[in-house]
Amino acid sequence: MKTHKKFYCNIELALDIIGGKWKPLIIYHLSHKDVLRFGAFKRLIPDVNERVLSRALRELEENDIIHRHDYNENPPRVEYKLTQTGKNLSPIIVGLGNWGKDYNETYEYADMVFINQYDDDSC
Repeated sequence: MKTHKKFYCNIELALDIIGGKWKPLIIYHLSHKDVLRFGAFKRLIPDVNERVLSRALRELEENDIIHRHDYNENPPRVEYKLTQTGKNLSPIIVGLGNWGKDYNETYEYADMVFINQYDDDSC
């Protein structure tokens, strides 16, 4: 898994692994649902297109954040779940969501559509 990239800050490295618009949402939803299939991600993250979602899932798998289990069935059935590394990341992602919620309450930055989806109130 070692890369030949150079980073000058640990935050830069972390954002390379989990950065972007969709990866934190994938991690967040898996931290609440334990196991999800591709179609469930599409319902939970309606604005992501399939190609981008597939790429984000593959990159998270390559970096040992999620585990992909292919049941080799027809029709295909594939499930995703967090690895221990991904589980360790979950509180950080939830904390980021809480920060976003507080920021929005203070500055009225955006209209929220999917709020209070889970008990932790961070999304």
